[in-house]
Amino acid sequence: MKVLFDTNVILDVLIERKPYYKYSVACLAKVEKEEIEGWICSTTVTTIAYLLGKELSGQKAAKHIESLLTLFNISTVNKQVLFDALHSGFEDYEDSVLHQSALTSNLDSIISRNKKDFKLSELSVYTPKEYITILNQLN
Repeated sequence: MKVLFDTNVILDVLIERKPYYKYSVACLAKVEKEEIEGWICSTTVTTIAYLLGKELSGQKAAKHIESLLTLFNISTVNKQVLFDALHSGFEDYEDSVLHQSALTSNLDSIISRNKKDFKLSELSVYTPKEYITILNQLN
């Protein structure tokens, strides 16, 4: 299963945001174990690099980015994705870009802590807790 991780899920793990960390890190562990195919949007990488750069040294931030690039596949953002996102009907452009990028990359679902932001999604959207619960039921 090819799953796009919303930026907030990655940040929950990197900065250990409570109470979200537990299920978000469990989802990332599924990617590390190659039980699911993890994807992030290229805009997620730049957003996280910017935010980490404000909090950490350049070297520490770069290590986190390198880890993400090693662990995850990167979904495409190009002119067509940006244009389609602009006209998708989503309230938030960033979420629309993530969604259109996932569609363009032929992904199966999205994991986000903010499902309401993806109410117009053509893909299944799960919270980290929902996703882990589903995977545990399948095993």
